[in-house]
Amino acid sequence: MNDLTELPTPALLVDVDVLQRNIDEMASYAERAGVALRPHAKTHKTPAIADLQRAAGAQGLTVATVAEAEVFAAAGHTDLFVAYPLWLDHDRARRVSALLERADLTLGLDSPEAARRMAAQLGSDAGRPRVLVEVDSGHHRSGVDPDAAGEVAEAAGHAGLDVAGVFTFPGHSYSPGAQDDVAAQEADALTRAVASFERRGLEARVVSGGSTPTMATSRTEVMTELRPGVYVFGDAQQWELGTTTPDRIALTCWATVVSHAGGRVVLDSGSKVLGADRPAWASGHGRLLDHPAARVVLLSEHHAVAEWDGGVPPPLGTRVRVVPNHACNAVNLVDELVVVRDGAVVDRWTVAARGANT
Repeated sequence: MNDLTELPTPALLVDVDVLQRNIDEMASYAERAGVALRPHAKTHKTPAIADLQRAAGAQGLTVATVAEAEVFAAAGHTDLFVAYPLWLDHDRARRVSALLERADLTLGLDSPEAARRMAAQLGSDAGRPRVLVEVDSGHHRSGVDPDAAGEVAEAAGHAGLDVAGVFTFPGHSYSPGAQDDVAAQEADALTRAVASFERRGLEARVVSGGSTPTMATSRTEVMTELRPGVYVFGDAQQWELGTTTPDRIALTCWATVVSHAGGRVVLDSGSKVLGADRPAWASGHGRLLDHPAARVVLLSEHHAVAEWDGGVPPPLGTRVRVVPNHACNAVNLVDELVVVRDGAVVDRWTVAARGANT
C-alpha cells in the first residue's frame, strides 16, 4: 500500500527527507565543533535510523538499557554507551559479558558501590567494559556531585574497571527559556568533574554531554562528545521550546477525524499511540503539524480531542498529522514506523528496541 490516504490510522509516519536533513545537520554541527556525535537511540529504537546516523558520521550510539544495547549490537552497531547508572544484577551481568564479546561497550555508574558491584558481578574471567562516571549538572535525577567524580572514578579503577571519563544529562533544559543557563551549568559541572579526576591523578578521556534543547548553546569546548536524541524527529515539546521548527519535524501520527462531538475535532489517536507526556508548560497534549493554532486539549486511550482555534474544522474522515509531545514515548508504543516521501509510503521500519527496558 503506497497511497498514504489509504493507510489505516492511527500510524506513526516518518518523513524520510526531513529525517535525513536533521541527521545531516547534527552531524555537520558536531564536526564543526570538533566533537564526536553519539546520538541517543532510545528516541527511535530503530536500527534503520541508526544506520543513517552512522553513515552521516556518528561515532557510535547511546542507549538507555542493556536490552537496547543487545538489539543494536545484533543489528551491527557495536560501539555502544549505556548512559545509565547501572546496578548489575546476575542477569544483566551475564548479558553484559556476552555483549563484551561482540561490542565495544561503555557503561555508566555514579557511585563506588555500583563500581564494586559491577566488577564483582562480571568476575575476573569476563571482559571489562569502559565506564563513565555520571555527574549531576542540575537536573537532580542521577549522577554524583561533580566535585566527587574523582572519588567514584578512583573506586572504579581500584575495582579493576577502565574509567574513561565523565558524562551528564542536562535534562532540566526541557523548560522554556532555560537552555542557555542549563548549558552553562552543564559546562561548569563537566569542568569540575574533570578537575576532580585530575586532583587524583586520573585522566578523563571522554567528556560527554548534550541534549537536543541545548545543542545551540552547548559549550562544546569542554566536551569530547555529544549525545542528543530527539533531534532526529523533533516533537511538540521541541516546537514549543523553540528548539525546532515545524519544517524540521519528521515524526507525526497519521490520524482520522472521527467525530465532531461538542463542536470539537475528535481524532482516533489517543494516548496509546501519542503517549501521555504533557509537561506543565505545554499548551496541549500534542499539536497538528499543518494546523499550528490547533491543540489537542483532551487525551484518553483512543481519543484525542482537538480545539480548532479559528477556521472551519475539517470534515469527518479527514486525515491529519498530529505531532506527539514526546517522540521517544510515542515510538515505544508502535511496532513499526511508516516511512513516507512526498505523500507516499516508501518503506516500513521495525522498531526493534520497542519495550527493551531491562
